[in-house]
Amino acid sequence: MSTNWRELFPTKLTFVIFLLYMSLFIGQGIFVTASQESNNSYGYNTVTVVLLTEVFKLIVSTCLYCRDNNLRSLVRDVQKDRNVLGLYMVPAFLYCLYNNLAFVNLATFDPTTYYLLLQLRVVVTGILFQIIFKKYLSQRQWISLILLTLGCMMKQVDFGSFYSDANDDSESAAIQHQLQSHNKTTAAGTNAHGKNMSGFDFSLSAVFILAQTICSCLAGVYNEYLLKDKGADVNIFVQNVFMYLDSIVCNAVILLLRGELIDAFSPQNLGSIMRFSVLIIIVNNAAIGIVTSFFLKYMNSILKTFASALELLFTAVLCYFLFSIPIYMNTALAIAVVSYAIYLYTQSPVVNMGKVRPLSTLSDATTKSTDKRKLLDEEAAESDLDMV
Repeated sequence: MSTNWRELFPTKLTFVIFLLYMSLFIGQGIFVTASQESNNSYGYNTVTVVLLTEVFKLIVSTCLYCRDNNLRSLVRDVQKDRNVLGLYMVPAFLYCLYNNLAFVNLATFDPTTYYLLLQLRVVVTGILFQIIFKKYLSQRQWISLILLTLGCMMKQVDFGSFYSDANDDSESAAIQHQLQSHNKTTAAGTNAHGKNMSGFDFSLSAVFILAQTICSCLAGVYNEYLLKDKGADVNIFVQNVFMYLDSIVCNAVILLLRGELIDAFSPQNLGSIMRFSVLIIIVNNAAIGIVTSFFLKYMNSILKTFASALELLFTAVLCYFLFSIPIYMNTALAIAVVSYAIYLYTQSPVVNMGKVRPLSTLSDATTKSTDKRKLLDEEAAESDLDMV
């Protein structure tokens, strides 16, 4: 079978969204790693950064909505669809946990290992997708999902056990050699030290990465359900406003529970955030949130997991040049299997548009479905006249 590009990307704009989504996520892992101190900690309050990111997303979404409307219209739409606003509290809470756990896990894992372990969400997403949308995956689609998961698991295989100690060129042996040569390491490579580069080690870090994986699966599929079903008639920027309002509340609650709500916005803490290395995280993550809403509305969460898997290749190469984090045998094999799984999936992709029409231009995204139905009726009437 040949690759079915038309089903993967119904329009050229959806392909652009796909590429943009990958690029922004690759940048996020690298930007967060680059902002860390020499001991892999953060010199700023990460929850405050997530909260400010949600505020920035809210401002951008409001501005995009107001290009063709006004604030009074926005308030009216929010009041009219306030039941959808309540439904968005579920994915907002899950994304809140996901975004905060991202900082915790990137302090423990190097970016390549981090993205590989997150791919464990693929099969879980497939199961949730079938339950929520009642669209059952084909045998070929399940094989590609399972291969993708197995490829991610290869990251933690210690190939050094197949060699003698003298010829051990495995990742674990290389890491030991790297730590012994600490004084000879370049300054750019210091971020690799102290990082878990071999996968799960059955510690608290494994619990955190599993929690982030589950949050990602539930949030992604449920958000797609809201975008395509319950909120299909709601302007996408209004839906984003719902999401970010709820996310701001969730992050504020976390700061309150930690007793940091007031101190988080002190001049000292805000000063630590007002650096380029941190501001770029806020801007990039805000762009991720908005692009993800378009991705889930006009494509689907299954394709989203494959886009995340493609990030592995680019992340591994960029981290090699930026942070001197080597690409070992198990990482290379994992990426190879993941790449084949993606190729297999492209031959029989999932199609799930729900109540949404394919996106051709950005102006289509802001048009309500009621307006679209009127447009279709007018086109049908014109065609009937032509036939007469």
